Amino acid sequence: MYREANLLLGDLIKVTPSSKVVGDLAQFMVQNKLTAQMVADRAEELSFPQSIVQFMQGHIGVPPGGFPEPLRSKILKGAPVVEGRPGAAMSPIDLNALKQELVEKHGDYITDKDVISAALYPKVFDGFEEFRKDYGPVDKLDTKTFFVGPEIAREINVEIERGKTLHIVVLAEGDLTKTGEREVFFELNGQLRSVFVKDTEAMKEIHFHPKALKGVKGSVGAPMPGEVIALKVKVGDKVEKGQKLAIMSAMKMEMIVQSPISGVIKSISAEVGMKLEGDDLLLEIE
Repeated sequence: MYREANLLLGDLIKVTPSSKVVGDLAQFMVQNKLTAQMVADRAEELSFPQSIVQFMQGHIGVPPGGFPEPLRSKILKGAPVVEGRPGAAMSPIDLNALKQELVEKHGDYITDKDVISAALYPKVFDGFEEFRKDYGPVDKLDTKTFFVGPEIAREINVEIERGKTLHIVVLAEGDLTKTGEREVFFELNGQLRSVFVKDTEAMKEIHFHPKALKGVKGSVGAPMPGEVIALKVKVGDKVEKGQKLAIMSAMKMEMIVQSPISGVIKSISAEVGMKLEGDDLLLEIE
């Protein structure tokens, strides 16, 4: 599928931004069971990942062979494009002011490397800092524990600094509470402790959300599993075909959900922060 996505986009030269664009399109196609021909035929009605839209707008430059047409025009639906080299029109950035802003937002530990990261990838950096604030220095965990979680009765050794190691043994997990939490019992350096942990996988199993009706264009569903990060309309709003309805985040991609038809927002079944599965109902248009 990566090959098909690459050819759809014009067989791009692969560097970090452009290879991600191809990967995002490939994931989008797999998730929505789309062939290359289906993408070409239905581009005007599909809600593509934001990276694809921004690529077609020229935000990372013009590919050597130019943009693929008519696919580009179908995806953009009249959206503005960047003429020439994107960096030529960028405003100068005050790195000292940015560092002060980051210190106020995240704390005094901000380094010059953090400032450059934030300047290049502001949303990614903010997301990383929020994750680090919620979960702490997870870089101290071994890879398997980080991705899979600890095994019952297996000791984990976590070196938090030189000469200081935590010895952790998970003993048991309690039943799922009404709030979707489990009490986890463990030993920390030989001392028995417990903590309540949100069981996100179990919450997925008990989650029920109405699905968008197949074949009904006014029934707008989530194009991929992900989190709703913005809603651009409210009940009663008049919308035009192609108008932004919502923004979702999934697998390090942002997707703008566009209106497939013109009409009036009848109902909204999602809210900001809600995690949805593919085809879960976002809103209805009549």
